[in-house]
Amino acid sequence: MRAANTTAFLLLALATAAPVSAANVICCLDERGKQVCGDILPPACYGRAYRELNQSGMTVRQVEAPLTAEQRALRATEERRKKEEEAAAKEQARLDRALLQTYGSEADIELMRKRAEADTITSIKAAMDKIAEAKQRRKKFEDEAEFYKKRALPPEIEKGLRDGDFEIQAQENLIAAKRKEMDTIREKYDEDLRRFVALKRNRPPPQ
Repeated sequence: MRAANTTAFLLLALATAAPVSAANVICCLDERGKQVCGDILPPACYGRAYRELNQSGMTVRQVEAPLTAEQRALRATEERRKKEEEAAAKEQARLDRALLQTYGSEADIELMRKRAEADTITSIKAAMDKIAEAKQRRKKFEDEAEFYKKRALPPEIEKGLRDGDFEIQAQENLIAAKRKEMDTIREKYDEDLRRFVALKRNRPPPQ
């Protein structure tokens, strides 16, 4: 009630004062919660939120109190989170548009899945065939090595065994990679199908 009386008094003073007093008034609450006003920012308002009032007593400008270090950190974190969410939403919208442009139906997704799986299966089979061939070649050197059980192996036999081991290991690594690739393919097309169905049930993302 005292703050209201103070504001009324200030407005009355402004109305009856000389023209030089016709400037806007700046008001804030001091550390005791008492309203303090002046034609310039009162010292009690330093570091506090304040309002600027015009001749009609209307607030024409409101300034927030300076943020503490903790408040600034929290605001920066919140702004960063919002930007990340906006960027993620834009990226998801882009991916959704690409998905709808790539596939016309669920059957298209299954067809692409089968093609990708077939290519991977072909690669695995080819690697298995190479392993079988490498083992056959290595068997020949193994048989020859039987004659040198108590003697040093000739260089060509040692090389043949090493080459066979290297080829078998390389193809086994390739098979392991292709099997992981198969898992990735299944996960990708499962997700494509799930997202495609969800988009078709709802309205498509904006173009």
